[in-house]
Amino acid sequence: MSIIDLRSDTVTKPSFEMRRAMAEAEVGDDVYQEDPTVIKLEQLAAEITGQEAALFVCSGTMGNIVSLLTHCNRGDGVILGYKSHIYVNEGGGLSALGGLVPLCVNDGDGIPKPEEVLSFCRPENVHYAPAKLLCLENTHNACGGVAISPEDFSSMVSLARNRGLSVHLDGARIFNAAIAWGVEPIVYTESVDSVQFCLSKGLGTPIGSLICGSKDYIRRARHWRKRVGGGLRQAGVIAAAGIIALRNYPDLRHDHEKAKILKDRLTSEGVKVVEVSKPTNMVYFDVESSVDEALLAEKCRQRGVLFNPTPEKIRLVTHRGVSFEDVEKAAKVIAEELCRLR
Repeated sequence: MSIIDLRSDTVTKPSFEMRRAMAEAEVGDDVYQEDPTVIKLEQLAAEITGQEAALFVCSGTMGNIVSLLTHCNRGDGVILGYKSHIYVNEGGGLSALGGLVPLCVNDGDGIPKPEEVLSFCRPENVHYAPAKLLCLENTHNACGGVAISPEDFSSMVSLARNRGLSVHLDGARIFNAAIAWGVEPIVYTESVDSVQFCLSKGLGTPIGSLICGSKDYIRRARHWRKRVGGGLRQAGVIAAAGIIALRNYPDLRHDHEKAKILKDRLTSEGVKVVEVSKPTNMVYFDVESSVDEALLAEKCRQRGVLFNPTPEKIRLVTHRGVSFEDVEKAAKVIAEELCRLR
């Protein structure tokens, strides 16, 4: 039985082209900044994002925590959404490792409410943790994988700038956002102080993320990468796959097309799909309180369809590891098993 894995786009496997590039990669010790393939990847990432420099790190979570540690000192406040990945899904690293204070705002639409961001831009006062940084997420995972428009994104960055805040973009899937809006990634990434994006999600590499920013910022971030144990050696072996991924990122549009088919088929079968203003490669659907999510997931798994059981809403993620035919079949299986459990 073939498996249709919709748990995440992190389950993608490197292509043959990537594997060949990895096998043939020229390498060196990256801690000494002597790995030519890593240097090439970092230069390419900086160019694509419109930033001066870039730093290769092991993961998106590492990229985000290194970015925050580079921006802030202990006791500083970080404004971020209460549904953001940094706040919800990264182990509390900003507080545990950085002593940073999360200042949470409503990001239920995928981007913080301006008035709530402004509410934390307070005059200097000994009673408050001073807000130093605004974190944005695009696409926004927990909000249905929504892609924030360039206009809304630019407006929020300008608001932060006017209030003296630095801006970090958790752009784990920023290429999906760019494709959804038909723009180049630089439209989002050039205006921020730092951006982190993942190579190991839809882009399909086995490991790795990039932090991009000014030369001085990346110099300081490199120190923080070392402090958190992220110094890399002959990392060109994996960086080579990242170079292929960045050259081929427009292929992500196929994942969006598959997600739309999945959404349409589920909807036609009576499944309550969550509507998203600008969808990408994720489909969320509601599960009634009478339905056991774990049992639904198990029944579908027995028929070759994998997803993670979560309360109320279940996420399905398309990627290059599933075909157009796969999403048609998955929709049918999910709808049938959901109907049986209602």
